[in-house]
Order: sequence, then structure tokens, then C-alpha cells
Amino acid sequence: MASPEVAFKAVRRTRLFEEVAHQLQRLIVNGALKPGDLLPPERELAGRYGVSRNSVRDAIRTLELAGLVIPKQGEGTVVADVSPEAVVTPIAGILLRKRELIAELLDIRKMIEPALAARAARRATPDEIARLEDALRRQRERIARGEPAVEEDNEFHYLIAVAAKNGVVRGVLDVLMRLLQETRARSLQSRGRPQRSLAGHVRVLEAIKRRDPAAAERAVRKHVEEIEAIVLKKL
Repeated sequence: MASPEVAFKAVRRTRLFEEVAHQLQRLIVNGALKPGDLLPPERELAGRYGVSRNSVRDAIRTLELAGLVIPKQGEGTVVADVSPEAVVTPIAGILLRKRELIAELLDIRKMIEPALAARAARRATPDEIARLEDALRRQRERIARGEPAVEEDNEFHYLIAVAAKNGVVRGVLDVLMRLLQETRARSLQSRGRPQRSLAGHVRVLEAIKRRDPAAAERAVRKHVEEIEAIVLKKL
């Protein structure tokens, strides 16, 4: 664990997690945090920096990408034996690559999911439509209780892929969703985002039930574009 005299300055920047990452990087590079040291727990870091735990979590993930820290199961996050490359790697470059990767993954969703919805509008069985309605009902109920509905959101998109009846594409979508899981979960916590997600799902399901492929395709495209705008804004 880092010694108590290590200085942690309160953060006053809009992109809080970036400044937290920069400050931790400086502590590692100048030797205040040494290889093998455990970072303080998220709650403690959040208090010292005056930010939320989400900001601390995002900062630590950025440092992981830069090779500066390593997560250890059951222990916490440990300062890595830093390579020269990791020391000189700008955090800004890591963040840019992360943003580009997520933007490309979302772009693939825009290529795949509208076409899947159009196929689902043609091919969905009554049972598959009933399962979509059930997922939507459970999503609505969780949102009404103020709870996250990440599982129901994922399930709705997966069920559209099932109704499209293409196992290969369904597998591709499953991989995409897992790669984007953390980002999507955070975006669903944004103010108003759960309600917009629900409204988007309602439009998609209505088009599928009407057996209107063009409307289903448009609805999914609009839905994914709304997600993209929120997710990229938060990066």
C-alpha cells in the first residue's frame, strides 16, 4: 500500500478521470508509487481526489491500458514494473485509441443490427415476439423502480438476432455486446438514457409486430445512433 505521505491533489477538471489518470501516472513515474505497491481502494482514491468512484475506475482502466498498473484477483490494483514505453506513453494517446476502438465497434453495430431487425420483422414467430414483449416489460418495470436494466437491454437486442435466424451473425453480435458491455452499462446510468433506450425498443418492437422491415431497420438505426452519441460524449 502507498505510504500516507504520498500527495493526492483534489481534481477540478471537467474530464475528471483523465486528470486522475494523469496524477496517478506522475506518482508512478516519479517513484512515489513503486512497482508492487497496491493502489489505495477506489473509495479512498475518490475521497482523496474529490471525484466519484466511476471517475477513479475509469482512470485505473486507462492506466491498465497504458501498462502502468495490473489488476490482481483478490488483492486489488498493483503498480506494474514499468517499462520505458509505458512511462513515455501519453495518456491522451491511450484515451484516443480507446475512443477510436469504441467508435468502430459502434459502427459495426450500425452495419449489423438494422439488417437483423428487418429480417426479424419478416421472420419472427409469435413466440419470439412474445419473448421480446416480455423483455420489454421487464425493462420498463426496472426503469420504473429506478434500477439499471442492463440485462434486459442486452436481452432485447439478442432476441432480435435470434428472430432474424442467422446463428453466425448472432455470434458476432454477442461478441460485440460483450466488448461494449462496460461502456453500455455506464451509458445506461446517464440521466434520461434508460427512458430513451426503452422508447427506442418500443419503436423497434412495434415495427417488428407490424411486419414492417423498413420501419424496423430505421428504428434500430436511430436507436444505435442515439446510443453512439451518448457513449462517445462520455469518453
